[in-house]
Amino acid sequence: MKQFSFDLESILDIRKHHEQEAEIALGRAVGDLTRIERNIAAVANEKARVSLERFALGYGVAELLTFDRYVQRLDATKERLIKDAAQAEIKVEAAREVYLEASRNRDVLDKVKSDEAATYRKEIFNEEAKILDDIAGSVYIKRHSLEGSHA
Repeated sequence: MKQFSFDLESILDIRKHHEQEAEIALGRAVGDLTRIERNIAAVANEKARVSLERFALGYGVAELLTFDRYVQRLDATKERLIKDAAQAEIKVEAAREVYLEASRNRDVLDKVKSDEAATYRKEIFNEEAKILDDIAGSVYIKRHSLEGSHA
């Protein structure tokens, strides 16, 4: 009996490849967003550390002004990172949509392949059943013809 072959296998392979590429792109976008979020947390921690240190005893006016400028720079960095995070979230959503679309496209062909394979298995089963019925019928006929010739 012939093996099952799916006529659209090459298209399914292409769709699987597109899905994998989309998954990788989504992973990169999520990674970028995660990196930015870690940087935001690091800046916030640094600002908290510097703010506590600023009020330590013994600092003069010049040092306090330096602390203030550093905190302002940290605030500016945090604002820039927040804007970067917003852009990164947009990229994540776009990449997620591309991935979901690629996944749906692959799923459609996987379903078609699965349905065709089930149909193929059913046809093979029916063919085997017919062959077995023919064999059983011929054995029955031989037995009865042999029994009839001995009688």
